[in-house]
Order: sequence, then C-alpha cells, then structure tokens
Amino acid sequence: MKNIVAVILAAGRGTRMQPFSEYYPKPGLPICNKPLMQYTIESLRDLGIRDIFIIIGHLGHELALTLGRGDKFGVRLKYIEQTKLLGIAAALGQMEPHVSSPIFVVLGDIFFKTRDLSSMIDMMEAKKAGAILAVKREPDPEKIRRNFTVLQQDDGRVIRVVEKPRYVDTTLKGCGLYLFDLPVFDAVRRTPRTAMRDEYEITDTIQIMIDDNIPVFADEVIQLDVNLTTPSDVLLCNMYELRDRGCETVIADNVQIHPGALLRNVVVGDGAAIRNPISITNSVIFPGTEVTISTDVDHFIFTPEHQIDCRLFMSRELP
Repeated sequence: MKNIVAVILAAGRGTRMQPFSEYYPKPGLPICNKPLMQYTIESLRDLGIRDIFIIIGHLGHELALTLGRGDKFGVRLKYIEQTKLLGIAAALGQMEPHVSSPIFVVLGDIFFKTRDLSSMIDMMEAKKAGAILAVKREPDPEKIRRNFTVLQQDDGRVIRVVEKPRYVDTTLKGCGLYLFDLPVFDAVRRTPRTAMRDEYEITDTIQIMIDDNIPVFADEVIQLDVNLTTPSDVLLCNMYELRDRGCETVIADNVQIHPGALLRNVVVGDGAAIRNPISITNSVIFPGTEVTISTDVDHFIFTPEHQIDCRLFMSRELP
C-alpha cells in the first residue's frame, strides 16, 4: 500500500488541563523533554509516512513554532486550522480535499506505546478493509467507559462500536488511532450531530461504514495509552517513558543542579535550575523553570509559573 498520509488532531482546548492549558497546547506538553506529538510523528515516519497534516486550534501557533515544517523529523508537516470544535468526524471531514489514499488518524493528546503499526496496513490490504481500528484489551471497565467499545464477530470483523458505553460487555477498547480508506469520507458526510455532546462522533462514522457493509477490523496494537486529561497525566507519561528507557533521570542541556540535590525518577528540562540541596523524586521540571523550594518533594510538576502537587492522583498509578 503506497502513499499513505496521516492526520494528527490537535485542536482541543484542554480545559481540564489547567493550569497547563493557559500556556501549552496539550500535544506540545513535554514527555522526557520531547513534545508529546513528536512521539506520534516519529512513529508515523517509521512506517514510511512522509506527509502528515496537523489540525490545530487552541495555541496552534505555539505547536507550529515548536514542530516547524517537519524537516528535523524527516517528514513534511502541514497545518490546517479548525475554527469550530465539532468532534473528530468533523475534523476528519476537513481532510477530504487533501487526501487521495488511505489515511492514519491519530488523536494528538494521547500518549501511545504500540507494537509495529505496519500490521494495521497489512490487515487493511489482506482484508480489503475500509477501516482498521487500533485497540487494546482493557481489564478496567471504567477506562472503557471513557473511550469506546468494539464488538467483533468470530472472523474478527467489527459489527458494533459504542461511544462511552454505560454497559460494558467486552474488554476490547478503542484507543484513538485509526486507519481509514477513502469511503470514510462518504460516511463522514452522513454522520449526524449527537444530542449528548453536540458533536460529530467518529464512532458514528465507523458504525455507518459497518452498516453499509464496508469491512471494518480491529488490530490489538496498543500496549499502553494515556489520554492527557489532567496535569497528573503529564507526570504519569513521563514516568512511563523513564521506565521504558531504563533511566532514573533525563536531564536536558544548560541545566544547573545544586551539588547537594538528589534526583530519582526525575525529568529536567532545558535551561532549568535546582537551587537547593533537596531530594526530588518522581517529578518533572519543565524547561526554563527555577526550582527554589527548600524541602524535599515527590510527585511534583514544576513549570515557570506553577508548582503542581500530583501526590493525591499518582500514588496508585506509577509504573
């Protein structure tokens, strides 16, 4: 399969991410000193995809300044502004004039760990599918309720998707990463606006494709997914990435650390400074931040503007 393109959806305001949302677009938040979206861009590049569209909205100019045109990642980045936030299907519909081949669609505010995504491409070709949904076996019903369920028949073909289900009768969770062929745009045009959220839901689009007898399949390629919803999710993602790298610290350039300071499971951004001989554990220090606190800290995020205590939210989730 040739000429696959991709779109990363990055227009949301992230209102529950306060205080970050005042200063940072969610997809630009740092995970081990790389913008969240850079991980997605690099995964798509490793599949051989070179043309990636980014749909921007809130603080989109900051994201464009950070990522540029994609040269440093070996891809071509093109930006499309979404002026009205009307759901994933509406955002995807904006891509129709730009697409003449299958398209990966990725939510830009999710931190993914995946197996080789090329299996989604192989499955689309082998099954002659109109869509492949990236999914994960999720034992926690509450996490499924925050996403969508995927129901399959015995041959693996998807027969039903349910957005944010109240009743969960499967462990197969949709994860915000999709591969669509061109018939998706016919379905987007027929997707109704929902009464509950007043948006055009991508799950409704997928169900229209299923009801039209277009083959839709699911691929269990997702190993880990964290939807960045609250500030503590930023800390969680950094801790997961530290664990996967086998590192106790990730320290950027131009950093000043007091010789008496002790760091364990800590990410320190470019230009940051730690002024006192304190112990810092399980924490993230954003670029350009001066840490002047004189007591030991654990489960904190430091930014130039704020000190965020994540202990209440993180104690049960750290890897």
